[in-house]
Amino acid sequence: MRLPLTGILIMVILTLIIDGYIYYDVRSISGKPKRKRDGWLYIASCVPCWALLIVAFSLPLRDEGRDVIPVMWLLFTYLTIIAGKTVYALCSMIGRLCNIGSRRLSNYGAMIGVPLGLLVCGMMWYGVMVTRHNIDVKNVDITSEKLPASFNGYRIVQFSDVHTGTWGGDTAFVSKLVDSINALQPDVIMFTGDIVNRKTCELEPFHTVLKRLKAKDGVYSVLGNHDYGDYVDWSAAASKAANLQQLKDRQGEMGWKLLNNSHEFIKRGTDSIAVIGVENWGEPPFGQYGDLVKAYKGKGVGLKDGNFKILMTHNPEHWNQVVKKNSNIDLSLSGHTHAMQIEADMFGLRFSPAAWRYRYWGGLYEDTGADGTPSRLYVNIGAGEVGMPMRIGAVPELTVITLRKK
Repeated sequence: MRLPLTGILIMVILTLIIDGYIYYDVRSISGKPKRKRDGWLYIASCVPCWALLIVAFSLPLRDEGRDVIPVMWLLFTYLTIIAGKTVYALCSMIGRLCNIGSRRLSNYGAMIGVPLGLLVCGMMWYGVMVTRHNIDVKNVDITSEKLPASFNGYRIVQFSDVHTGTWGGDTAFVSKLVDSINALQPDVIMFTGDIVNRKTCELEPFHTVLKRLKAKDGVYSVLGNHDYGDYVDWSAAASKAANLQQLKDRQGEMGWKLLNNSHEFIKRGTDSIAVIGVENWGEPPFGQYGDLVKAYKGKGVGLKDGNFKILMTHNPEHWNQVVKKNSNIDLSLSGHTHAMQIEADMFGLRFSPAAWRYRYWGGLYEDTGADGTPSRLYVNIGAGEVGMPMRIGAVPELTVITLRKK
């Protein structure tokens, strides 16, 4: 299977419109003797962009034996070019509209559009070369009356969405991430899903690196939507099942405790807190495997007991639709959104295009649980990338969550 037909059509039509407008713009700006020459020069300059698009569309995306990294880089290079062209075209159009009814011949919009288009293109590549290698450590305090006194000051480091397949065999960033986590000296580490893009074999170069993660109470993990092999057209159902089992086995070999609709208690003397993990609770087209009732004692009443409870669930919408309505779980930890790998933070205000898709896309949220007590959700925007190998503003995140006794 190749890229979705709708996406292909949108990209082709957009490219035709933008290139057609700029061709018209170039010819209108050129002097009369040079119009034909300049028009052909622009058409020639479009050939690499179209070549990238054609080659990317020609490569099978979901084949079991196909590596998607070449497709990812081809499409990203195309997008950087077309983004710059789109900015120029919009500026030029605005300039033309402003000239209506005026004797002024110069199109200042086009003049502004050239550096702006180059700036947008440069920002996208900066997101590849610099931003996606930076690591941001965010500190969050969670205060609760239900927290046992012996857990006051307990430190959790959450990380999410590593997507090792995007890095190929280059372990440098993941090694840096592991060192950064260990330097925080957490009591426990929690990983909230998507360790690979498509297949378990992507994890192999990183197995030894991730095994170095250390915390007093170990590393807990859950599965994300990318971990099930749902993005591959497998030759047989048995191959898909074997791929998933291999992923579970690899995490066990790394010393991680994978919670698949299950839970454990972390103890301090006679006190304890519950750590619950559900499989991915997805919305279409993502698979829905999570079962909160099964994950905690198998009884609905257990979800409203007096224990301080932490839930690991990959998709934050699970908290919105199920968790806060049917339980008194104190803290849910999610990932999944990546903040769509684009974020702006100015004057204390955060914005991401992820807000158009996800109500809860990054940071701490609070509502009321089933028994009227606070129910909190923290959404980590992830450490890796999928689809596009860039992060603009939305730098890889590590979250240090400190529990406080109220």
